[in-house]
Amino acid sequence: CGVTGLRPTFGRVSKYGAMALSWSMDKIGPIARSAEDAAIVFEAIYGPDGRDGSVIDAPFNYDYRNDPQKLRIGYLADAFSKSRFRKQDSLSLEVLKKLGYELIPIQLPQLPTIRFILNADAAAAFDELNRSDKDDLLVRQDKRAWPNTFRSGRFIPAVEYIQANRLRTALIEDMDQLFESIDLYVHPSWGNSSLTITNLSGHPCVVVPNGFQSNGLPSSITFTGKLFGEADLLRFAESFQSATDFHLQHPKWIKD
Repeated sequence: CGVTGLRPTFGRVSKYGAMALSWSMDKIGPIARSAEDAAIVFEAIYGPDGRDGSVIDAPFNYDYRNDPQKLRIGYLADAFSKSRFRKQDSLSLEVLKKLGYELIPIQLPQLPTIRFILNADAAAAFDELNRSDKDDLLVRQDKRAWPNTFRSGRFIPAVEYIQANRLRTALIEDMDQLFESIDLYVHPSWGNSSLTITNLSGHPCVVVPNGFQSNGLPSSITFTGKLFGEADLLRFAESFQSATDFHLQHPKWIKD
């Protein structure tokens, strides 16, 4: 949508007062004009508040003077060849190369078929709505709409849910091993497994605008980092934005 968004590490920001979808995956973060603005907002909202027991008391040390050139940058080479916004994403990689970054091709761990963890979590979060039949009042009632996700969540066997979370733990360990060789990685915002994997693993990401489509709508690219690595992520995103002006532009709407 043409803005900069930070999805922090799971357990960075209190979820108190927010509508839940998945207590084990929900993350709250700032949406701002730029990476530096997101860092300012994040500084104000991160950390324990005494109301959300999942929040971890970990430091956030953003410093614009830190040299992002020292970071080891990976990128999902295969994903860029299949990107929905191939032109914009390819130009983004060129920007990073001109800034002096060495891009290391990587592959993400294989994603097991465990997305139904989210369905079970959502069914639990909306249990009262479901039991009261008020889910019938929601407008969308097609197969993929949330009401049917809540309803179908009750049919997930407990054994399968536990086995899925064991696989989730293994996936988190695989991601931890990946980040032994890199500090963050660059990837298209769509059309790859990174979003689903990091939903499960809790890793943070920053999404920044990187151009416009032919219909005038903005496109974006995503940077994903280590657990509690928001400072490096935002500093890297700021270096990208210092070499581009997409975050300062507005769409030129085209009427039908």
